[in-house]
Amino acid sequence: MSKSKTATGLIVASAMAAAISTAASVAPVHADEMAMEKCYGVSVAGKNDCAAGPGTTCAGTSKVDYQGNAWTLVPAGLCDNADFWAKVIPGDRAGSMEALDRDMAG
Repeated sequence: MSKSKTATGLIVASAMAAAISTAASVAPVHADEMAMEKCYGVSVAGKNDCAAGPGTTCAGTSKVDYQGNAWTLVPAGLCDNADFWAKVIPGDRAGSMEALDRDMAG
């Protein structure tokens, strides 16, 4: 894995951890009680939670960064926050509650 992908993955993971931490400090709940939602197009390659399209089986099977048909669980309300994703995902990408037709594995 290239240093660029590793750095991007760490940035996304750090940002998501910060968002979860902030949400937990606002309303103290256990992690397993926190409302989560599927967010498409925000995972780095091999780090999705599931649904990585045809030819894949599930978690960890996305082939490219920000693959549009692969989702990751994020705290409820975060997926639609374009300002958040603009800070952690390169380009004009953002999370989506629906599968996307961008950044598909070849």
